[in-house]
Amino acid sequence: MTDYDVLRVFCGPRGGYGDELGVVRNGALVPEPDDRQAFAAELGFGETVFVDDPERGVVDVYTPTLRLPFAGRACVGTAWLLDVPELVTPAGVVGARADGEFSWIEARPEWAPPCTLRQYGSAAEVEELAVPPAGVGAPPAPSGRRGRLYAWAWEDEAAGRVRARSFPGRADERGDSRSGGADARIGGTDEDEATGAAALLLTERLGRALNIVQGGGSQILTAPQPEGWVEIGGRVVLER
Repeated sequence: MTDYDVLRVFCGPRGGYGDELGVVRNGALVPEPDDRQAFAAELGFGETVFVDDPERGVVDVYTPTLRLPFAGRACVGTAWLLDVPELVTPAGVVGARADGEFSWIEARPEWAPPCTLRQYGSAAEVEELAVPPAGVGAPPAPSGRRGRLYAWAWEDEAAGRVRARSFPGRADERGDSRSGGADARIGGTDEDEATGAAALLLTERLGRALNIVQGGGSQILTAPQPEGWVEIGGRVVLER
């Protein structure tokens, strides 16, 4: 078995919640794309990162079924683990920095996969939502990947506080239901605990800094930057 680290990314203020991420620090141990895809499927995390150059921050990200050019959670967690000023992804160069208890990256919203952002009238409405059936989300991208449904509402609009929940668009994109981690099962259907890419898209749409509570209690911070860039940050915990 190839060695790998397990992180939880976008944890709450007390270190709980967050979404699990697998990181293979020595990507040379699994050099072939097909083998990486198989290994990511075997691990079952929502995302698994293979580090091809730890000093330059060159990374390759896979879900259990797909290779991703960019993933917010994967980049926030890996930047924290490697302690590098940037990551090199197939989508582009991602800036990275640490600020106290938060790890931050800077990315472009157009790198995020398709997602339906659906606003509700109150945080209570979001919390009471029944999990929609698989396939409800944005139309499929050219890759065939269907977007997520990101349900959100203002908890305190003046303060930029948002309550959100995220539902995968296709059953075959989901990882296994690990307790308290990625893709935890809620009501018998998968729901993502923390979704960085959707937070990027919501920040672009609203044009302001956000403090998002997602899932059971994960926290995602965002801030728009010049020339269309967006910063996204959160707490990261090393599980093992």
